[in-house]
Amino acid sequence: MKRLMLLILVTAGSLTACTTIKPGTIGNGGLSQLGGSWELSYISGPRIAFNGLYPGKKPTIKFDIAEKRFSGNTSCNSFSGQLIADDSGINFTKPFIMTKMACPGEGEAIFVEMLKKTSNYEVTSDSTLNFMMGDIAIMRFSKK
Repeated sequence: MKRLMLLILVTAGSLTACTTIKPGTIGNGGLSQLGGSWELSYISGPRIAFNGLYPGKKPTIKFDIAEKRFSGNTSCNSFSGQLIADDSGINFTKPFIMTKMACPGEGEAIFVEMLKKTSNYEVTSDSTLNFMMGDIAIMRFSKK
């Protein structure tokens, strides 16, 4: 009787574990909300006004969750790379591809520097993406 009860508990536990969403999988919220195109609306750090950093066009980033890739534009150069993320963490420290056109001002350098400092993210109300360094929002994007 004890063996039967143990077998039932082990089987039930195994079935439950198989249906749990693991970090990095596409489910409700988290990584699935990251997908799509986003436009930068705020960046922390520089003493230059946001519109002064990006007078022509704002930086954008696009996440392809199925292909585990990201791509975008710094407002001057295009970039792309492998997406390393789970339901709350994200990492841009691995090298990624970027075109090398000469860009005026400091906007591009600040954008790339802040990307590399990002450690986690949160999506609020399905239309705002915050890139965080710890618990501080260092970049904010709006859904395109």
